[in-house]
Amino acid sequence: MAVIWARQALTEKGWQDDVQVILDDRGRIGSVESGRPKEGHEVGILLPAPVNAHSHAFQRAMAGLTERRGADPKDSFWTWRRLMYRFLDRLTPDHIEAITAFVQMEMLEAGYAASVEFHYLHHAQGGRPYARLAETSERVVAAAAQSGIGLTLLPVFYQHGGCDGRALAGGQRRFGNDPDRFARLFEQAKTALDHLPDDARIGVAAHSLRAAPKEHLASLAGLAEAGPVHMHLAEQVAEVEEIETAFGQRPVAWLLDHVAVDDRWCLIHCTQMLPEETTALARTGAIAGLCPITESSLGDGIFDGVRWMAAGGRIAIGSDSNIRVALAEELRTLEYSQRLRDRSRAALATPDKSTGRRLFDAIVKGGAGAARRDSGRIAVGALADLTALDHDAVDLVDKRGDTVLDSFIFAGDDRMITDVWCAGRHRVQEGRHIARKDITDRYLRTMTDLRDAL
Repeated sequence: MAVIWARQALTEKGWQDDVQVILDDRGRIGSVESGRPKEGHEVGILLPAPVNAHSHAFQRAMAGLTERRGADPKDSFWTWRRLMYRFLDRLTPDHIEAITAFVQMEMLEAGYAASVEFHYLHHAQGGRPYARLAETSERVVAAAAQSGIGLTLLPVFYQHGGCDGRALAGGQRRFGNDPDRFARLFEQAKTALDHLPDDARIGVAAHSLRAAPKEHLASLAGLAEAGPVHMHLAEQVAEVEEIETAFGQRPVAWLLDHVAVDDRWCLIHCTQMLPEETTALARTGAIAGLCPITESSLGDGIFDGVRWMAAGGRIAIGSDSNIRVALAEELRTLEYSQRLRDRSRAALATPDKSTGRRLFDAIVKGGAGAARRDSGRIAVGALADLTALDHDAVDLVDKRGDTVLDSFIFAGDDRMITDVWCAGRHRVQEGRHIARKDITDRYLRTMTDLRDAL
């Protein structure tokens, strides 16, 4: 049993003062009481911790290395992707584990308690399967065992290089499986989670409508049983055009007409949607998995958050390429994108909720749904996924209630994070991960191995 005492806490009942939270030995919240005297581990401001809903962990090692313009005068997502394929051809399972542990540590220090790993780097160079099909999934699990993050693992089905069914080429060959082999890989990945605490979850992902044959989407979703189902959707103009040419419909319209999309689904990016597509997809209960920093980096476009949320749509936040793992910055970038597009202010605020409060409420609930994780609230029985902010941080001194969240998101950064618990595991203390040195040292050795890859 652990006891946390917070000067302020955003509980299921709203903001409360002098809050005592008791964690039970299952990593869940056993009690929440306000107006209590100081006892146990003292923090300033206690919040439910979000889930990082979309990550390609291995891409963290590319951060800062793709900002030069090549010979192509129209550098774009597609030229970046060629660089990524060249880089990943150097990665070994040891590298993948070290990079994944490092980025999970960064997520924890940024205030996330859990990560959804959209994992498609399955095979060795040239597409040769490892002796154990799920070797690299097992390395993601091993990284989570070291970092202590809450993990939802999504093995990704990736079969073709485009809507025309062309064979995978170059770096893509490391991703590829046919349905039978993928089913075997999935079962091995599921078994690997036995090495983690019981808050770990398994789901499934189709990479995209370009890469996963549409006739297999229903059976793919069935593999995960009650687990989440994720897919990239409508990210790039060229992708939308390719799908419309091949299928006779734009990707969102085709998906809604042919697949039973519901609240198990998390569709990633959705930056290229028409207004009517935005409204229709929002009403299915599916979650939009937004990655504003990566979407900005790759020039994907701007998600229509105003229209989506007005239609009751749910959102979650992910760090995707992990070029920068920064919770407050993801939310700030999302809101500012709406303001720039519409020439407005407080675009996602409502008359009863400030911008920060509406965004934070949305992503803790949506992230929990995207991970199928019983978190996202400070309430009895919920997983103890908790983040604490420093009430003595310059921009938080004397701030109360929703102004705390507005100040964290729009004036602050991750230096305000003091503590993070994942299902009761106290992994960040005094702003630093408890295994920071070991994880960082291994990552640096890995980067030395890879320094000539780009």
